[in-house]
Amino acid sequence: MPSTIDGVTLDHVAVAVESWAEAWPRYAVGLGGGWSSGGQNVGFAPAQLRFANGGRVEILQPWRSEDNPFLRRFLDRHGPGPHHLTFKVPDLASALDQVRAAGFSPVGVDLSNADWKEAFLHPRQATGIVVQLAQATYAWESPPPEGFPTSRPHAAASLVRVTHAVADLDTALALFEGLLGGRRTTRASAPDRMWEFADLEWPGPPRLRLVSPASDVGGPIPRAGTPLGAWLGELSGRVHHLVFARPRPHDEEHVDEHAEGALRTDVPGLLPEEGPARVVEPQDNLGTRLVLVGERA
Repeated sequence: MPSTIDGVTLDHVAVAVESWAEAWPRYAVGLGGGWSSGGQNVGFAPAQLRFANGGRVEILQPWRSEDNPFLRRFLDRHGPGPHHLTFKVPDLASALDQVRAAGFSPVGVDLSNADWKEAFLHPRQATGIVVQLAQATYAWESPPPEGFPTSRPHAAASLVRVTHAVADLDTALALFEGLLGGRRTTRASAPDRMWEFADLEWPGPPRLRLVSPASDVGGPIPRAGTPLGAWLGELSGRVHHLVFARPRPHDEEHVDEHAEGALRTDVPGLLPEEGPARVVEPQDNLGTRLVLVGERA
């Protein structure tokens, strides 16, 4: 187990889209995300939305791609969808020493700005997801852009969990628990034993659930033949879904009046006591699957 970096927080999850405006109906209107911060940078424009519990989703759109094509390449290769997880650390230079000692090779290291320092772990080393490590001296705030929705027909939801599917649970735990300091609260198998999982948390939301095709699946069902194993294929990992908790209406007769997605209980990473949940599939949400549960789940 690598030495753990002190003081790490899981700051936000980022999703890539072609334009912010495409994401507003779902994340700002449907889920009630309020504007937190955003702007334009070379190659990308980030927009962070804050949800009821303080959890944040960063919406990335290309900007000046000719000068820095990383996001344009991602969208061209993979389409829109989950892009990275950002972890903030108190001292990035010191954290990078521990990262390298643990056998990782950080890329995109930039320590030149006193207010914002960053580095990245490549998906090949970070279980299929870009991991951003950042040191910030203050919380970024900015006014919303023109056209950002101001009306909220529904109460804001809470971003409670990122569910990240991985081929090897122990490898993922070595990174997210061992190196990045997530506190493990649970490790168990799903009731149907088709997948296993571990829950990690840092100060504040969201939590992270690592899910993996069960290692003890046998008999006529090979590991790759499980729904989660088939979905992962040969990949080391990919974000499976984001879990949002929405306030339940006071009048239960109208629960489904504005319902989105199919009501399901068979989603890998969703436990029976958390469901049933409404599931919005990636093709219906710019490449990112959403699992929508009630607040009491």
